[in-house]
Amino acid sequence: MEDLTTLTTFIGWCTVISIGLYLFSAIVLLICREQVKTLHSRMANVPAEKLDEMYFTFLANFKLAFIMLNLVPYVALRLMQG
Repeated sequence: MEDLTTLTTFIGWCTVISIGLYLFSAIVLLICREQVKTLHSRMANVPAEKLDEMYFTFLANFKLAFIMLNLVPYVALRLMQG
């Protein structure tokens, strides 16, 4: 049971860190959109008009990966512990 507790704790912290990264990314894009768009447009040579769609896709994929790879395993392990 100790190994299951350790794994649950590990995935729980992975979940917390992932939530933090997601929120940080979303807030930065919300508050500093124009500055970030200018920077990414210059760095990646992508038209600024296309970046809004790319940001939305990034956040959607990040959220989906977070749910499937962090949250679902954490909830399943918590349920297994009883």
